[in-house]
Amino acid sequence: MLVRACNEGCKNEHEFPNYTYVCSPPFPTRASILPAPEPTLLILAPSALLIRNPRRWREEPESDRILLCPSMSGRESPPGLSPELVEDVEDYIWPNDVEESLRWDRFRHVFDLVQNGNKAFRENRLECFEEAISCYSRANNIKPSDPVILGNRCSTYIRISLYLRRRAASASEYRALNGLDPTMHAELALKDAEKVLSLRTNAIRSYILKAHALFLLEKYEAARDAILSGLQIDPFSKTLQALLQNLERTQATLMARKGHEKPERTDDFDCTLCLKLFYEPITTPCGHSFCRSCLFQSMDRGNKCPLCRTVLFISPRTSSVNVTLKNIIQRNFPEEYAERKTEHQSLTNFGNDLVPLFVMDIVIPCQKYNLHIFEPRYRLMVRRIMEGNHRMGMVMHDPSTGSVADFACEVEITECEPLPDGRFFIEVVEGRRRFHILHSWDQDGYRVAEVEWIQDIHPQDGTTEQADLQELTNNVAEHATAWLSKAKEANRRDRARYEKLLSLESMMPSAQDPERFSFWLNTLTSRRSAEKMELLRLRDTRERISRGLIYLRAEEQSCRVQ
Repeated sequence: MLVRACNEGCKNEHEFPNYTYVCSPPFPTRASILPAPEPTLLILAPSALLIRNPRRWREEPESDRILLCPSMSGRESPPGLSPELVEDVEDYIWPNDVEESLRWDRFRHVFDLVQNGNKAFRENRLECFEEAISCYSRANNIKPSDPVILGNRCSTYIRISLYLRRRAASASEYRALNGLDPTMHAELALKDAEKVLSLRTNAIRSYILKAHALFLLEKYEAARDAILSGLQIDPFSKTLQALLQNLERTQATLMARKGHEKPERTDDFDCTLCLKLFYEPITTPCGHSFCRSCLFQSMDRGNKCPLCRTVLFISPRTSSVNVTLKNIIQRNFPEEYAERKTEHQSLTNFGNDLVPLFVMDIVIPCQKYNLHIFEPRYRLMVRRIMEGNHRMGMVMHDPSTGSVADFACEVEITECEPLPDGRFFIEVVEGRRRFHILHSWDQDGYRVAEVEWIQDIHPQDGTTEQADLQELTNNVAEHATAWLSKAKEANRRDRARYEKLLSLESMMPSAQDPERFSFWLNTLTSRRSAEKMELLRLRDTRERISRGLIYLRAEEQSCRVQ
């Protein structure tokens, strides 16, 4: 039996001469379709949807093929629907009698708005989706709580969310998008879906829309409940069945990933700085314990205990590991400690890693930035970053290659303020480490790269080159300190410049770390993006310090001339 859609069956009998045509209303429901002694063509929808290639349909099994008209697509949709696909919008039906609460001219206006919105929706372009949202919203203002209007707007929100997630990062780099991010569109879709469900509790479309919105919000258990509630009304809904299958596959993938994780343990043996299991723990004189690397990374900004702020007089060379605490951890958590050791070695050896990329400008280590995040793709990225390690890569777009540059810098978001409209104001972004991009790809509209961490080629300890480099670093550090003092004195009345100089002075690393000091030295003067890129690629600490000193002296000379 072939069930087909058309309301002009008599005009199309020559296309299907071997089928019996049934076209008189009222239209039969699915339950009333009975097997016929010969293939039967059921006429239900406009002729514009007639089969364009009848031969292809005849070659398929004549079991039970059903394709319904757009106005009925809310009750059923094509089998095998992916959870990321959305059904067509519903057409607004012209009634015989207009509701008493709505004048004829106002109803005609609502009807035209919905029709225009549906036309824009079916164009399947972002600007048309936005036009459709505008039409549906205006129609909803005139006729609130209409399930057709709310359902169509919900479908459009879902389509926009999917479009933004699938938009190529390269396209966004040439043309930035303003507006809400994919998650907020999904939240708006969920609000409309819940309203539709309260108005149409027995309509399958209501549950399909709610399940789609919850799926996009990654609320899988709630999406499952919506699907199961819909299946109680129509157990044969292929759309809901397909959604349930895709949901089960997604949850199975997540469970497989979680299966590799270790069970949670108490945080008594966790470092309060990195929130991970102690690795090479050090106990300070004030009685607090930290990972060795975490403690001295914290002391780069001040010689105080991170917890009680007691002044500490310890150094990496003289401090020793708490052997008792280390043995307790190794004995009770051998697997986790081995993982921490591997993690520490990977950071030390600068192996491969994955980093989300923010395409804007070059940042070098020890440099700070303030950012205003408004693009939907980057809002999503920042939201995920703030749930993780607060780190991303900042890279520039290379005009010569038409893609991102091959070298970039990892930055850490230390302060992030979400705004009411979904934007983010990142107050402090500080450059950390350099990396070389091995290859990158698109993920939900932004770029993710597999990177290789790089560092300078240092001279061996005890050699003449190492001693010369240390002497150069010490001399330049004294020169930079003197330059900062003079610059602060000269800019006391310029508050913005004075605060910037204070910030630069507070970030000055120790001269015992020549590589980091060389980058800080180059932040004292303004540099073009091409010059910053050369500094990132350069692996000679001495050369980088020499370049920074040249620019610093040039800055001094220009100030004297002025």
